[in-house]
Order: sequence, then structure tokens, then C-alpha cells
Amino acid sequence: QVQLVESGGGLVQPGGSLRLTCAASGSIFSIYAMGWYRQAPGNQRELIAVITSNGFTNYADSVKGRFTISRDNAKNTVFLQMNSLKPEDTAVYYCNGINQDILSWGQGTQVTVSS
Repeated sequence: QVQLVESGGGLVQPGGSLRLTCAASGSIFSIYAMGWYRQAPGNQRELIAVITSNGFTNYADSVKGRFTISRDNAKNTVFLQMNSLKPEDTAVYYCNGINQDILSWGQGTQVTVSS
């Protein structure tokens, strides 16, 4: 079964940028869409960005215009470029399929935006 490992998080100042990486242990090309989720303590997990196997994307209003999701099918990897970061972006970030294609969750990567 495909395993997912997120990396690239860290501490960044407001207005800064980070690039997150989601590495899959197997092929994810057959999955219709992969997404990035985030969850802050006490909050629900939120789907914030989606990319299909053909490269079509969609974003939650909270990150639209600031975040960009992309994928490298040859390397079974999904990325999230985060720009203009805000304190409210602070959360643990996860990657996974969407809807019926959700796999087991990885450990996520912590993103903290603070001055």
C-alpha cells in the first residue's frame, strides 16, 4: 500500500515562503487527485489544495492566490509552494488523496508562521 511522507515545514515569519514535499512510496498516478490538508490544534482538518493526475488544480478560499500545488509523476511526489504566509496558516500539513481515494495518513509536517 502507498505510504505518504510529508516534509519541508518549519518556522517562518509572516510574509515568508515555504515549499512542502509529499513523497509517496508507490505510484500515485492512478489516484484521480491528490491534495494538501492542514489541521491546527482544536480545529478540523481542512482540504486546502487539490491537483488531478492531469494537472488541474483547485484551492480553498483561505489559501487561494498564495499557495500553489504541483506534482512530479515520475517521482511520485506532490509539492505545495506557500507564499505570503500568515499566522493563521500555522498548522500541521498533510497530503493524501481526496474523497474515495484517501489513503492512510502520514505524520504531517509542522508549519509555524510567527514574528
